[in-house]
Amino acid sequence: MTQYVEEAGSPTRQAGQSRPPVRKAGARGSSVRWWRRPWIVPLVALNGAFLLFVLPPYLGLDPSQSRVVLNDGFASHYAVLVVHILFGTIALVTLCLQAWPWLRLRYPRVHRLSGRLYVFAGAIPSALLALVLMPFAAAPNGLLGSALASVGWIATTVLGFRAARQRRYAEHRKWMVYSFAFALQTMWGRVIFLFSALTGLSMNPIVAAEAGGWLSVLVNLAIAYWWLHRTPRPARLGAQLTPPAGALSRTATGSR
Repeated sequence: MTQYVEEAGSPTRQAGQSRPPVRKAGARGSSVRWWRRPWIVPLVALNGAFLLFVLPPYLGLDPSQSRVVLNDGFASHYAVLVVHILFGTIALVTLCLQAWPWLRLRYPRVHRLSGRLYVFAGAIPSALLALVLMPFAAAPNGLLGSALASVGWIATTVLGFRAARQRRYAEHRKWMVYSFAFALQTMWGRVIFLFSALTGLSMNPIVAAEAGGWLSVLVNLAIAYWWLHRTPRPARLGAQLTPPAGALSRTATGSR
């Protein structure tokens, strides 16, 4: 008699009886409720607070409200700045979607779509426009660290997207985590400035700018490295936790 052999130690199931449902990759992870990922809410809150701080002066498209000193020798300075901020906003919003395991596991198509938006309508154009704007900055302080961050953001994003296209998901995860680290580095300069202002700490503006440019990159990359080596690797998108094709039939017909 043909039998279906289940897991070791479990009773056999007679032929003709219904088989257990196929378990897809991430099923265990998808059972973890979103509120049990304690870093999700702070990430969304941090990005939301940053956008609420950055966006309002530019919503009216009034150059006089710009927080960035505009260069009179660059007629399109304000327009390029606004587009840069728009792409950066898309990057930060889609970053939250990309970093949410529940969304990736339950709605992989949304994950893929938000990933393409992050790459082509967020990270890459925003970083490229940041490089375009840097030569016209009123003060060159801290620009070296910011330039390296922009180049690193582009490089890690391209490598992460390429790895996903080639179905090398472990490398995809690694490069995208580093890409997110570069995306979030722009917040640190403002954090240092606000901290010095609120605490009354006397800090040279040049030192503060350089510290913001370099610390933001180094701290975020260190956190990304720690995260990659301290958290378990998620199951591959689209994979199934089932035997290879044909293995089940061979098992089912192994005993007669």
